[in-house]
Amino acid sequence: MTIKLTDVAKKAGVSPTTVSRVINHYGYLSQKTIDKVHLAMEELNYQPNSLARSLQGKNTQLIGLIFSSVGNPFFGELVEKLENKLFEKGYKTILCNSADNKEKERDYLRMLAANKVDGIIAGAHNLGIKEYEKVGLPIVSFDRFLADNIPIVSSDNFHGGQIATQALIQSGGEKIAIFTGTNRSNSPTNSRLEGYLATIKKNQLEPYVFEFDSHYSPALKSLEIKKILKEEALDSVFCTDDLTAILVMNEAVKLGLNVPEELKIIGYDGTTFMQQYFSQLTTIVQPIEDCATLLIDLLVQRITDKDVALEPLYTLPVKLIQGEST
Repeated sequence: MTIKLTDVAKKAGVSPTTVSRVINHYGYLSQKTIDKVHLAMEELNYQPNSLARSLQGKNTQLIGLIFSSVGNPFFGELVEKLENKLFEKGYKTILCNSADNKEKERDYLRMLAANKVDGIIAGAHNLGIKEYEKVGLPIVSFDRFLADNIPIVSSDNFHGGQIATQALIQSGGEKIAIFTGTNRSNSPTNSRLEGYLATIKKNQLEPYVFEFDSHYSPALKSLEIKKILKEEALDSVFCTDDLTAILVMNEAVKLGLNVPEELKIIGYDGTTFMQQYFSQLTTIVQPIEDCATLLIDLLVQRITDKDVALEPLYTLPVKLIQGEST
């Protein structure tokens, strides 16, 4: 049986109007009355209707999070930090894993709009979703261009590409490749490739760019990596994510290549998981904690004032953590 506001009022011995005022923090009420209502709500397990609150012009205290997959250690850690920080600010979250499915992401956007969430933090990889331009909700993006009016929070991907490539050069690398995803969208992550290319050109080296389809499974990607390592005689590889770097290390071992003497490897992301379980990997560390803090700060600003002036792109610094792979 669905518990109604009138059931809470009856149990607490007050009027429905009083229960509503307690829920919405409206008007003066004695602490004794507030405590009675809260106790009745707790005993009946009554949950205020967020949609009903939104119809009254009040915030629902709900935030939608749209990401590709929390199965990826980077997004898993970022989402965890976002959820914890939002909870501390009094918000609950609705997590939507888009799984690189454009239609799924569209459906989630419609669902979040129908549930009148106060705002959305999006970091999925799908392209060409026009709904972001007209959904009518405060939105902040992580590392992806969604629409002209949606601010982006990103790490300094260009500098990260430069640092990684320069580190490989300083370690004696001459035939340095980059293993990256497809760079089709107008997004900040493309700058990792640009940083690599700029550093290669500055040092008068030959670029070796290998793009991997985002839909490749680890098994398919490993086959492609093995083929490249056998045919190209590379001495260094910069991977634009840590998971790919681990696959490269695995395939190098299978081929009898000594890391780092014969093949130097640098990854990108530097999650707590990777640092704890694959500490041998040299990697570029993104400031996940700071990214989460800034994403929330910008979103709350836009929730509070929909016309607040925000920059189109906020860039946070990255750093190199030296492991045993270079």
